[in-house]
Amino acid sequence: MEPPPPVSELQATPKPPVMSIPGRLVNIFAAPGDVFDDIKDSPASTSNWLVPILILVVVGWICSGIILSQESFRHQVSDLVEKSIQKQIESSHMPEQQADMARKMGEITWKVNVAVGPAIVAFITPFLWGFFLWLVGRKAFKANLPYMKAVEIVGLATTIGVLEAVVKTLLIFVTGNIMASATLGLFIKDFDPQNPTHSLLAAVNVMTFWMLAVRAIGLARFTNTPASRAIGWVFGIWLSYTAFFWAIGTAIQHIFAKK
Repeated sequence: MEPPPPVSELQATPKPPVMSIPGRLVNIFAAPGDVFDDIKDSPASTSNWLVPILILVVVGWICSGIILSQESFRHQVSDLVEKSIQKQIESSHMPEQQADMARKMGEITWKVNVAVGPAIVAFITPFLWGFFLWLVGRKAFKANLPYMKAVEIVGLATTIGVLEAVVKTLLIFVTGNIMASATLGLFIKDFDPQNPTHSLLAAVNVMTFWMLAVRAIGLARFTNTPASRAIGWVFGIWLSYTAFFWAIGTAIQHIFAKK
């Protein structure tokens, strides 16, 4: 019987190679657990959340540019903006001069939202959701989850959003509908973003669920918690704030409708 190898040899056993940033971004789709295991015990790295966000912003701008390069889609957007402003004008009984100003401001606001909105949301999300994951990890799971590691989990999961932007663009071109997306709203012929029922159906997004699942896997790996428990918390947080903002939007529409 051969004696066991000395302790020094066991300690010298080489560790598996660390994934590169491109490797993590690719593997987050097929093996997110391996990605989070790879960064779990490493120092906090800004690139883990910053690179996916920058890619998402750039891809989002490119997709928007491609879509709005088509006259038919620009016309659909103008119609949506006009309908939204017209409802506000009718509810508040604006004089014609103020109505024209409201239309111009609506066009400017929409253009600003297209250019700046996605970037703002992309940069806020990792820190906001990172706080949620950090809070759950520390308080509910009693785990030592550093805040910036929670930000890295959300940032890497954001890579799913890049695929969502591409899929949404393809759906818009295939259907010819500017409001097309991988949601239940895709099955509504005349989708109205101001309709509470339509907006609720639009929240049922396959890509969003995928992203939430990846966040939950990251939370589970970092806190040594069963994935089912992490999924329950992550989806519960999403359901809570989605219902909250939907209720606020619906209440505001009812208030204006009564004026």
